Amino acid sequence: MSVPPLLSLSIAELGRKLEAREVSSEEVTRASLARVEATDGRLGAFLQVTPERALADARASDARRASGEARSPLDGVPLALKDILLTEGVETTAASLILGGFVPPYDAAVVERLRGAGAVLVGKLNMDEFAMGSSNENSAYRPCRNPYDLSRTPGGSSGGSAAAVASRQVFGALGTDTGGSIRQPAGFCGVVGVKPTYGRVSRYGVIAFASSLDQVGPLARTVPDAALLLRAIAGHDPRDMTSSARPVPDYLQGLEGGARGLTIGVPREWLALGADAGVLASVREALATYERLGARLVDVDLPHAKYGIAAYYLVAPAEASSNLARYDGVRFGLRVEGKGLRDMYGGTRDRGFGPEPKRRIMLGTYALSAGYYDAYYLRAQKVRTLVRGDFDRAFERCDLVAGPVSPTVAFALGEKVADPLQMYLADVYTIGVNLAALPGLSVPAGLDRASRLPVGLQLVGRPFDEATLLRAARALEREIGPLPPPEALA
Repeated sequence: MSVPPLLSLSIAELGRKLEAREVSSEEVTRASLARVEATDGRLGAFLQVTPERALADARASDARRASGEARSPLDGVPLALKDILLTEGVETTAASLILGGFVPPYDAAVVERLRGAGAVLVGKLNMDEFAMGSSNENSAYRPCRNPYDLSRTPGGSSGGSAAAVASRQVFGALGTDTGGSIRQPAGFCGVVGVKPTYGRVSRYGVIAFASSLDQVGPLARTVPDAALLLRAIAGHDPRDMTSSARPVPDYLQGLEGGARGLTIGVPREWLALGADAGVLASVREALATYERLGARLVDVDLPHAKYGIAAYYLVAPAEASSNLARYDGVRFGLRVEGKGLRDMYGGTRDRGFGPEPKRRIMLGTYALSAGYYDAYYLRAQKVRTLVRGDFDRAFERCDLVAGPVSPTVAFALGEKVADPLQMYLADVYTIGVNLAALPGLSVPAGLDRASRLPVGLQLVGRPFDEATLLRAARALEREIGPLPPPEALA
């Protein structure tokens, strides 16, 4: 099925057409729903589709537009949500059987804000169970696939979000990022993904994995679209005690400022961590592009980067052990017979947690146990402080840090499932950003010459300086142009 031209528009372009009433929200929502119906059997990006609710919201948006009362540039735009975000009246499972049948009585804060902006929410997106994974293969219901090559992963845990945006099913989506789970799938699927500074976006109504690391962020096809979505969801929320009261800037203002005058730090340690030659070639070409645009490149040191994986896989499982203790099948955890009990490799799943949540809960419980807390968890927290200090010193010399998103392009489904350590290493470049509570962004840096799969460039900024990241990403986007759309679903 070829992509209708209407679905290839950016959010900004669609917003202008809706404003001029050249197209209706109902028309574009029907096109989005038709695209999902035609392609998702092969792609697997959605867990829930809500056509009746979406069309009702689209008609309401059209009525507002007709009376000159549009709420925002997102009014009437079809979007979708990672299934870790609570949605009033719509089943929310975090891709786990243990939450099958759970229908929340309220919306997450970010969902409230999108609804308040008039967005049309098409459905809930596939993910790794409880956001634990880097390939979307840990979903209890079905795997999601990469729209550039259906035999490969879209990344995780927000794989459904990245795949839905890249395949033109929706115009944008929300994901969550605990150790790279927005940036890595964005890189694998050739879209823009933003992990905001911790506290920039409310976590109220987000099913928790690791509370000191989780952050909600947007995925979109262009940098301006990501800026629009971030502006809509960012801001203080008194229901989230970690939410920052800092004012939210207009991320579109200054977006076209270019790269001239920026100083970009290139960590020696990242380039030495073993990325594939094709990935490094694309990253170096992107950095050379920045130099041509007037930016200055400097070497910076992140000496504790090599300890990031070890620290993360103590801190995150420890917090998961605490957060997931509530799913005991009594107070939380509904179990539904017969739904998604056979996985992609022919095995069966029990009706509780899948293998990856079990593994991380056990690791975390062990790290927090008497006699091991000081040796493991406390030491990991000290390493976390060192990682943050490395970035602080780097930002004394530069405005942002740049490097790969992942060591490889999208890998084959099934390739790393039997080797958890290799799967964990897929996040080696992204994890430190979460440990340091910094903003990070993935922007397409072209296609790998050998595989013709997308490569993402990661940009990392100072706390609450998402504006500089978006400006730098937009400069690269303008220079290299959009990636060709995926053809696997054509």
